[in-house]
Amino acid sequence: MLAALAIIAFVALERLIEILISLRNTRALMARGAVEHGAGHYPVIVALHVAWFAAIIVFLPHPVEIRWIWIAVFAVLQIARIWTMASLGAWFSTRIVTMAGAPLVARGPYRFMRHPNYAIVAGEIAVLPLAFGEGEIAIVFSILNAAVLAWRIRIEDRALAPRRGT
Repeated sequence: MLAALAIIAFVALERLIEILISLRNTRALMARGAVEHGAGHYPVIVALHVAWFAAIIVFLPHPVEIRWIWIAVFAVLQIARIWTMASLGAWFSTRIVTMAGAPLVARGPYRFMRHPNYAIVAGEIAVLPLAFGEGEIAIVFSILNAAVLAWRIRIEDRALAPRRGT
């Protein structure tokens, strides 16, 4: 049980650091004239992620059997997350923030797909509960996350369309 809670605490700390980096970057971008798009959906995303963490903790089996293969998959996803954040650099934000005329990031995983961070998040939402034998949480929150991401990606693609020339 202690190992599972330590893993969950580590992920929560990682998310807190990510939010702090995002806040710093978002403030700097807004000070340079960037604009936020779709702010209304952001609280829904936050609520979903908080509920996901809470569900993992509340429904943690007793005794919990950690499935280390899923922890290894989650670790790979964290490497991909860091690669994605590093590729975005000062543009990394948990919000949709754009600046007219700024070039789109086309390095790192962005060479291969438009929304690598969303693919990583989708993997994380499923994989972490699976590591603790919580298949139902993986399924429910994967479906909810897919719905929220479909909404968010439409907003983001609309916001980025002028910079893509579409």
